[in-house]
Amino acid sequence: MNILIANDHGAIELKQSIVNVLTAEGHTVTNLGVDTPASVDYPDIALKASERFLEGGFDFGILCCGTGIGISIAANKVKGIRCAPVFDLFTAEMAKRHNNANFIALGGRNRYALPVMDIVHMYMTTSFEGGRHQQRVSKLDNMV
Repeated sequence: MNILIANDHGAIELKQSIVNVLTAEGHTVTNLGVDTPASVDYPDIALKASERFLEGGFDFGILCCGTGIGISIAANKVKGIRCAPVFDLFTAEMAKRHNNANFIALGGRNRYALPVMDIVHMYMTTSFEGGRHQQRVSKLDNMV
């Protein structure tokens, strides 16, 4: 898969651990995030990643900030982006299965009950159901 990842200063280690695993698995990972603890604004990171994603060529994106919440809110302001903060296997599965999220968001300061890569893999291996969910996703995409 071709994956885009971006982060702010609150998720440097999380981002790097995800990149390391995905790269070792043979995925192509484009890193638009920061690698130093100097403070940056997550809305700027989200916008940069969202615009790059919409240019095409990526299967999905991962956004990381301190909680995953702020960066997901910012990304969802960009038309065509459906970013879901995910916290466990169920939210990762439903983000794809029902919402066809094209980004997931994770938090570098969160304490997850299971390894983050289990959550990422659940999202990656889940397919969008379509059907009644397609109508809802289309409504999301047509919102102003």
